[in-house]
Formats: sequence, structure tokens, C-alpha cells
Amino acid sequence: MANLKEIRNRIASVSSTMQITSAMKMVSAAKLKKAQDAITAMRPYSDKLTELIQNLSGSIDGDTPNPYTQERPVNKVLLVVITSNRGLCGGFNSSIIKAVNHYVEQNSNQEISLITLGKKGNDILSKNKTISLNDNSIFDELTFANTSKIAEGFMNGFANKEYDKVVVMYNRFKNAATQIVTTETLLPIVAEAKENVNASVDYIFEPTQEEIVNELLPKSIKMQLFKALRDSFASEHGARMTAMHKATDNATELRDQLKLTYNKARQAAITNEILEIVGGAEALNN
Repeated sequence: MANLKEIRNRIASVSSTMQITSAMKMVSAAKLKKAQDAITAMRPYSDKLTELIQNLSGSIDGDTPNPYTQERPVNKVLLVVITSNRGLCGGFNSSIIKAVNHYVEQNSNQEISLITLGKKGNDILSKNKTISLNDNSIFDELTFANTSKIAEGFMNGFANKEYDKVVVMYNRFKNAATQIVTTETLLPIVAEAKENVNASVDYIFEPTQEEIVNELLPKSIKMQLFKALRDSFASEHGARMTAMHKATDNATELRDQLKLTYNKARQAAITNEILEIVGGAEALNN
């Protein structure tokens, strides 16, 4: 059995760790509320905009298709990987890394490039893969304007046929305890079949339908990336809050066990001291 000083040091260390994890849990809970409200308010707009773009794109009969809707044989793929800048959030980052590695293995016949948004993903993936672009500062000021700059880069690459497909991988926020690894195709935008579009409501367009689509398509792509970043940001705080809650519970349990061990060791030491005193007194009497 460890001596009393070692046990006291371990109790102090565990108690200090418990205070840190408890504080991190409360900080993440506060940030999660704001991030959750932001993504919840944004999803209906983003989903409806995407649906509108797909409907309008499918009903255009122009001779010159929009460069962002052109489907071609997939030889070059760009993966946009969204992780966090910090750890201590359970399996939040590792689940994305596993999904990326699985995607690369499943599509080994394609040339795959990576864009990493988040320090943790870049640190791990850069060890055995080539990173085209890494941006760790995007979460410092997560705005649509900053997201647009990143989106414009791969949108130009797709239009110039540097990539045949652009895919984003991120954690979709469901609740504080659940994050869903999601893979979405950003480019090309797949238009709905014309027979499905014709069955829908007949709209009157001003200006022309083609002009509206050409104006909204880039905005829709940027909005999809912004939504993915918002989702990942909320998921990160949810995952960290859950991880720190479990860590605090484990630290509390370990501290209680150490206190019990300390009390048993202290009682044993006191008993030994009493026995030594009684033994010494008996020896003097004899």
C-alpha cells in the first residue's frame, strides 16, 4: 500500500483536474447555447436555398450550362475536412479522420486533394497526405465573409476543371451528446429531373430564370460550406461538454476511492502506532 503522503498528493492532483474539467464543461455549455441557436436558425434557410437551386437548375434549357452544375467523369476529388483547433472533445476529431481515411481507401483510383479547416485535422492528416490548403483561423471569426473566401478558391478550381468533384466532411450537430459524421457533395450541384420540376409550382421570374440561377448558385455553395462550419462548431462544443462531464464524474469517483484508501491507510498506521506503544509499555513492565 502506498504511503500517506503519496495518496495525499494523488488526491490533490485529482481534485485539481476535476476543477479544470468542471470549468471547461461550464465554458463549453455556455458556448454551445449560442452555437446551437445559430445553426438551428440557419438550417431552414440553407436547406430551402439548396432545394430552390436544384429545382431551378433542372428546368433551365440553356445551351451553356452553369460551370457549377457540370457533371463529368470523376478523376480528381477535393475533400474539405472540418475539424477543431483544440482537443479534449472525445472522439470528435478522430471520427472525421477515420471517415477521411475510409473515403481515400474506397476511392483509391481517384486523385484526392485535401483542404483542412481546423488544426487537429491538419496535424494528423499532413503526416501521410498532401494538404492543398490549411486554415486554422476560420473558427476565430466564423463569418460568412471569411467562409466565402475559402469557397471561392475551390469554386474557381472546379470551374477551371482542376477538380471534378468537391466533397465536405464534418460533424453534423444533433444534440450535445450526439454528432453525426456527414459527407456532402458541394460541387457539382445536381439538378432535379425535369419531370419532377414540371410537376411543381409554376413561378414567374424577374429577371430571367437563368440569371437568377447564375446569381444564386455561388451563394448557395458558400452557404452550404458556412452551414457545415456552423454545424461542426456547435458539435465541437457539444462533444467537449459531454467529454468534460464524463471526465469530471470519473475524477470524482477516483477522488472518493483515493480518500477511502487514504482513510484505511491512516487507520492502519494509527493501529500500528498504538500496538507499538502498548508493546513498549509491556516490555518496560516486564
